[in-house]
Amino acid sequence: MFRLRERPLDIEYKTPEQIASMRAAGLVVADALAATRAAVAPGVSTAELDAVAEQTIRDAGAVPSFQGYYGFPASICASVNAEVVHGIPSPDTVLREGDVISIDCGAIVSGWHGDAAITVPVGEVDPALLRLAEVAEEAMWAGIAAAARAVRAGSGRLTDISHTVEREVRRRRPSRWRRYGIVTGYGGHGIGTEMHQDPHLLNYGRPGRGPGLVPGLVLAIEPMLTMGRPRTAELDDGWTVVTVDGSSAVHVEHTFALLEDGAWVLTAADGGAARLGSLLATLPTER
Repeated sequence: MFRLRERPLDIEYKTPEQIASMRAAGLVVADALAATRAAVAPGVSTAELDAVAEQTIRDAGAVPSFQGYYGFPASICASVNAEVVHGIPSPDTVLREGDVISIDCGAIVSGWHGDAAITVPVGEVDPALLRLAEVAEEAMWAGIAAAARAVRAGSGRLTDISHTVEREVRRRRPSRWRRYGIVTGYGGHGIGTEMHQDPHLLNYGRPGRGPGLVPGLVLAIEPMLTMGRPRTAELDDGWTVVTVDGSSAVHVEHTFALLEDGAWVLTAADGGAARLGSLLATLPTER
């Protein structure tokens, strides 16, 4: 994920064959996240989780997208509790009962990138935090579904996704007097032969703006929510983004592609079938 920059957009649209090639990278990411999720437990360090992810990626003949990216020193971002994104794995960061950890992972196969993130509870966790993670997931899938419907209809703009994510988060507010924070400035992105490409995809905003939702567009959608206010700050390590008020945060992400008849979630093991149903595209290699 990256910050919005004001400049002309340079969007890399993909052919169905190229999207099928991206699926290989997406499946490696899915496997790496599944292995890392299984390793999460009290007493495990984030460096150990990083080793699990890297081993899974390299065993598949792939390359970690994050390692060395602008100097980033690891294969995953491991962000615990008030850390929103870009947490650097460390042997000194040891998970404890009740923590929540966001694990963001990317892989490259034959020059194509996949990128996804999950939020995982550590042992017994406050139900309110579990609900926050569920809301992020629900909003993410609602955004993907909105894009799939738009491409089928031959209409729709990028910020229709942003608006859908925001609407779904807002309507799931925890109480009449309190709502979840949607992190500002950060969001999803285009992806393909580079991990971060145009366009930038915020998790809030008015609909009907930005580039059209058309076949060949591949996006990483990644809602980031907090239990408190949405304001964040970057730590002195130059990477880790934390909530200013110290509230816990969650982060989820999938890479998905738009085809003529819907969407294909490249980093979901089932391609998105369970969540998209009839909106799942006719897949070039799996159907």
